[in-house]
Parts: sequence; structure tokens; C-alpha cells
Amino acid sequence: MNFAKYLSVIAISMLKFAGGPLTGLAIKLSWVETAVCSVVGMMLTVSLIVFSGDFIRKIFRKDKPKKFTKMTRFGVKIRQKFGLIGIAFLTPILFTPPVGAALSIAFRYDKKAILLQMLISAAAWAVVQTLFMYYVKDLIFK
Repeated sequence: MNFAKYLSVIAISMLKFAGGPLTGLAIKLSWVETAVCSVVGMMLTVSLIVFSGDFIRKIFRKDKPKKFTKMTRFGVKIRQKFGLIGIAFLTPILFTPPVGAALSIAFRYDKKAILLQMLISAAAWAVVQTLFMYYVKDLIFK
């Protein structure tokens, strides 16, 4: 059974989305299995962060002034120009699932909207990245 292989792709995708298609390719899953497992991995992380976001914010909130990093400044620019759709679109390819979900929660978007937009983005990017990886593999190793 491929259960352990599926878990490998899911676990990698929870932290870095592009790692899912690479892992699926390396362990010889079909592109559909790889894409589905990548989406599941990202959505597990997004769901965990979205539903525990208030709790996490209370734990880490300090009375210190906020420091802006390059990534948070970039996130603010994306939010101002494109909103939640822009953050969700860039999460699989630029941000990691934890960062994209945390940005969405920090900007106080609706939880259902976050989950829906992230799911749409994850599904689209999973198909694109997985097919690309499998296509490149066929070009290189033929």
C-alpha cells in the first residue's frame, strides 16, 4: 500500500509546497496522487493555523513594537494590491503554507474565505507544479 508514500508527500507539503511534487516524483507516485497529497498537506497546515490562530496570537503577542521584515512588507504590499486572493495565489509558490496562512489570519480575513481561497490556489498550483515536474523528468531522462 502507498500509505507511507502518501504521508511523505503530505508531510513535506505541509512545510514547503513545492517539496510535495518533488517528493512524489522521487518516490514514483502518479501525478494525480502527488497533486492530491500536496493539496492535502497544504490544507492541513492552513486549517491548523486558521483554527488555532487566535490562540497562537495570544501566546506570542507581546507589548513590544512590531518589527517589519522584508517578507511582512511584501505581504502588506500584496494585501493592498490583491487582497486575500493575492496572498492565497502566492502561498504555494512564494510563501510557505504556514506563512501564507499566518499572513491571512494576521490581516483578519474571514476563516471560511481563507480556507476556500487557499484550497483553490493549492489545487491549481498542485496540478501545474506536478505536471511540470513530471514533464521535465520525462524530458531529462529520455
